[in-house]
Amino acid sequence: MSAVYKDDQEDWLTVCLKYLLFVFNFLFWVGGAAVLGVGVWTLVEKSDYLSLLASSTFAVSAYILILAGSLVVVTGFLGCCAVVREQRSCLSTYFFCLLFIFLIELVAGVLAYVYYQKLSEELKQHLNQTMTENYAQPGKEAVTLAVDRLQQDFKCCGSNNSNDWMVSAYISSNQADSRIVPDSCCKTITPMCGLRAHPSNIYKGGCITKLEQFLADHLLVIGAVGIGVACLQLAGAAMTACFIYLLYKEEEDDFGTL
Repeated sequence: MSAVYKDDQEDWLTVCLKYLLFVFNFLFWVGGAAVLGVGVWTLVEKSDYLSLLASSTFAVSAYILILAGSLVVVTGFLGCCAVVREQRSCLSTYFFCLLFIFLIELVAGVLAYVYYQKLSEELKQHLNQTMTENYAQPGKEAVTLAVDRLQQDFKCCGSNNSNDWMVSAYISSNQADSRIVPDSCCKTITPMCGLRAHPSNIYKGGCITKLEQFLADHLLVIGAVGIGVACLQLAGAAMTACFIYLLYKEEEDDFGTL
C-alpha cells in the first residue's frame, strides 16, 4: 500500500508542477513583454538624449533588455511545448535557456544600478562641455537636436543655468547672429528669440538636475524590471528542475516494473 500511495503522491506532484509551469510560462511571457517594452521605450522615447551621455552604459542596458525580452518570447513557447510533451531533453533545454536569460537580465539590472551610482558625476563632468563645445557645430547635428529637445522638454537653459551659453562655441560664432542663448531656451520659440535673455522670455534654470532625475528614474525602472523578471525566471528554473526529477523518477519506476 505504501508503494502505491507513494506512486499516487508522485503523480499528483507531477500534475501540480505541470500546471504550475503553465502558469509560470504565462507570467514569463508577460514578464518578457515588460522587459522588451521597457528596453524599446528607453531607446525610442528619449533616444535623442543618449548623444549627450559620455558613457554608452545606459543604451547597453536597454539593448540587453531587448535581447532578453525577445529570448523570453521564444523560450516561453519552448517551455509550453516541453511541458506538454513531458520530454526530459526538451525540459533540460528549457531549463538552461531560463538560466541563460536569468544571467542576461541580471547583468542588465546590475549595469543599470552601477550606472545609476555614477550618473550624477558623469553629467557634472561632461554635460556642460558637450553642450557648449558641440552645439550647432559641423558633424554634431545629433547633439544639437538633443540639446534643443532637452531644453524644450524640461523647460531649462544650459547645463547649470542660462549663463553657460555665454562661453559656448555657438554663441561666440557668427552663426549665432548676436543671440545670447539658443532659440530653444525661449519659453515661446520664435525666430531670433534668443537675442533677449530676460526671465520673461527664456528659461533661466539649468538642465543637469532635470536630466539626471529623468535618467535616474529610467535606470531604476530598467534595474527593477531586469532583476524582478530574473528572480521570476529563477523560480521557474527551480520548478522545471523538480519536474524533470519527477519525470526521471517515473521513468525509473516504470523501468523497474518491467
